[in-house]
Amino acid sequence: MERARRPKLAVWKFASCDGCQLSLLDCEDELLEVAGEIEIAHFLEATRATIQGPYDLSLVEGSVTTAHDAARIQEIRKQSRFLVTIGACATAGGIQALRNFADVREYTAIVYARPDYIQTLATSTAIGDHVKVDFELRGCPISTRQLIEVISAFLAGRKPQTPPHSVCVECKIAGNLCVMVGHGTPCLGPVTHAGCGAVCPAYNRGCYGCYGPMETPNTPSLSAGLSKLGMDDDALKRIYRTFNANADAFRKESERHDR
Repeated sequence: MERARRPKLAVWKFASCDGCQLSLLDCEDELLEVAGEIEIAHFLEATRATIQGPYDLSLVEGSVTTAHDAARIQEIRKQSRFLVTIGACATAGGIQALRNFADVREYTAIVYARPDYIQTLATSTAIGDHVKVDFELRGCPISTRQLIEVISAFLAGRKPQTPPHSVCVECKIAGNLCVMVGHGTPCLGPVTHAGCGAVCPAYNRGCYGCYGPMETPNTPSLSAGLSKLGMDDDALKRIYRTFNANADAFRKESERHDR
């Protein structure tokens, strides 16, 4: 009996550090099981062998930072039945979105000896700002467990199940002492999407917001609490401008303190 066609998976890179693609490779045993159910048609981080589209599922890492990126993502969208963005760069513009608050020409003049050779957009933006995205997987880098869940869900024809709550819930589950209450340490946990397992608070460090804003984050309330811990407007602006600086909730809250 002839075996049914396996779904085609493609993994694409835009402006990024490759960390989220490495998370897929780090899945090891789970990846081998998934690979038995799909055909990895395009994944240059793992192999130079490629198969032409169309693709059943495309995973996209990285942000759009050049005109070439903007054109390429349109073509990838056309070739993909489902498109999932993975990581802070793809879902919010990444750390490179700090350019959105500055003058890119000034940056390039400082960094490069011949800035006239640099062809880049003035902004770094999420994939979803350019094409329809079927699902966003947050994180810097993403959770391997959540990534396997997303791939499995699309293979099964169901919606991926990822937690909508904050890192604070993960701290409660782990039995961590709240670093803000117990030590007066600034922490973005109350407004940050869960997924990391509350790694930083587990070691008495404040959350850095790697997974971006949770659903309906109350950032003004958190900022009021952080102010009581001694953070001024400049510190508040900076704490929201890291891995997910251009995520809507974090961007708006940082701009509120940009004086």
